[in-house]
Amino acid sequence: MKNDATIDIDIKRAPSSKIDSIDFENLKFGHTFTDHMMTCDYEDGAWQSPKIVPYGPISLEPSAKVFHYGQAVFEGMKAFKDDSDKIWLFRPDENFKRINKSANRLAIPEFPEEHFFNALEALLKLEKDWIKKGFGNSLYIRPFVIATEPGVLASPGTTYKFMIICSPAKSYYNGEVRVKFSEKYSRAADGGVGFAKAAGNYGAQFYPTNLAKEEGYQQIIWTDANTHQFLEEAGTMNIFFRIGDTLITSPTNDRILDGITRKSLMTLAKEFNITVEERRVPVQEIINASKAGTLKEIFGTGTAAVINPISGFGYQGEKHELPKLSDSYASFFKDKLMKIQYNLAEDKFGWRHLVS
Repeated sequence: MKNDATIDIDIKRAPSSKIDSIDFENLKFGHTFTDHMMTCDYEDGAWQSPKIVPYGPISLEPSAKVFHYGQAVFEGMKAFKDDSDKIWLFRPDENFKRINKSANRLAIPEFPEEHFFNALEALLKLEKDWIKKGFGNSLYIRPFVIATEPGVLASPGTTYKFMIICSPAKSYYNGEVRVKFSEKYSRAADGGVGFAKAAGNYGAQFYPTNLAKEEGYQQIIWTDANTHQFLEEAGTMNIFFRIGDTLITSPTNDRILDGITRKSLMTLAKEFNITVEERRVPVQEIINASKAGTLKEIFGTGTAAVINPISGFGYQGEKHELPKLSDSYASFFKDKLMKIQYNLAEDKFGWRHLVS
């Protein structure tokens, strides 16, 4: 990754900080934001110099194309602070590549690498007190880009705004999570934008997820749009199934997000000689394994949740509970990943990035 110190970043500090009013022990995920944000505009065919300004509202015309044609993509990252007060990012090069991959699919200009990393590091150094030490504490980072050009002509925008906002975080999910296997609705279709972190992907999930919540589930595991016979991913997570001692996960394609936590776990699995099969996962295979007692775990992976065990699932009106394991793969991999993220274990893969 590039880190060109010559990039000029205009910094306007907030007149005061709200940090002393924040209860860091009782954070609701994604509801509290730090004192500053990064903003950068695309105008006249080029990205301008990034700026860091006090966190606050932005002004857009009602005809801004993001409101009408959904040109919006985002990323999710985390910063961690170790016991020596050093700040670390986890595989930020993957986030940078993925947001530009998402942008490209929605006809949004790609963001320059040196702008991204210099602005991000400048923002994190300014907000260093918001990154709390301790296993499980982090600063969630949300880069995003939206089309700002006014006008309702159905065409890509000519002006855009790239922003980064930050939110102190603890765990994403609290308590047990149960999921419903989708029988009707799909997250994405072949040839669509399922592989991109497009805002519309998530907005389209809310209605069927609300229906599932009315039945007592917290999430949906989506099935393929063509047959609804193969399990793909959950609303905010990639999904792994453990049958016996083998992990199974769907291959990434143009319907499934190429999750950074997902591929990190698969690398760790290889390191610890745990078999991972990357293949299509039939609904009926998981149902049969549950009934036979060979389905030991289902868990989701993602930046916000890291690794989240699933305690049960439902399909066609039938509920299935999963065993409670003292030696689960979910807890094993979560511990291994987080120790790398917090600089508590060797990083033989070069995943950690020091904010210096």
